Amino acid sequence: MRFDAEALLFDNDGTLVSSLESVLRCWGRWVEEYGITADAFARYGLHGRPAAEIVADLVPAARVRAAVARIEQLEIDDAAGGVVLVPGAAALLASLPAERWAVVTSASRRLADARLGAAGVRPKTLVTADDVTRGKPDPEPFLLAARLLGVDPARCLVFEDAPAGLTAARAAGMRTVALATTHLREELVADAVVDDLSAVSAQVTAGGVEIRIAG
Repeated sequence: MRFDAEALLFDNDGTLVSSLESVLRCWGRWVEEYGITADAFARYGLHGRPAAEIVADLVPAARVRAAVARIEQLEIDDAAGGVVLVPGAAALLASLPAERWAVVTSASRRLADARLGAAGVRPKTLVTADDVTRGKPDPEPFLLAARLLGVDPARCLVFEDAPAGLTAARAAGMRTVALATTHLREELVADAVVDDLSAVSAQVTAGGVEIRIAG
């Protein structure tokens, strides 16, 4: 399968870096600290949503600000040694000009910088939860990334692991490649689904980037 695009937009957690163990470890500790039951926590989706939205579902409004700050700090402290690159991510990013790709994450900028830095990824363009008023599944984060790169949204190709992110990308009018790293394949609605980025290769062209999906 082949895609022609002017820009590639990558989610971070579960797409460029594998942070699942860190996420579960930190949220597990947070749940214990705030006295959240396992049943209550299980009712809300963890992946692909801003932490502020998850926290707001679980604690009283008066405690949300402090609770968000706490989970953010737990995850930042755990980033060093707690995240690794997804297979194929390093080679794919190395083949792309800096102005042809961006990271679009539901994490805060502090957490995104910590995890990307720990994995050795330094994007020229980074969109975080701090940069938008509505996070995924709203299309705002992806539309902002396209605007920052100066690319028509229809000419962007999004790489995502979470249904919320894929919904946001489709709402932005973008094509999608899903990674089955945190969800089952049948949960992922996308133009293509891969196990990880080792199935993806890129060739820079005069008009942008040609992406090939193996298999």
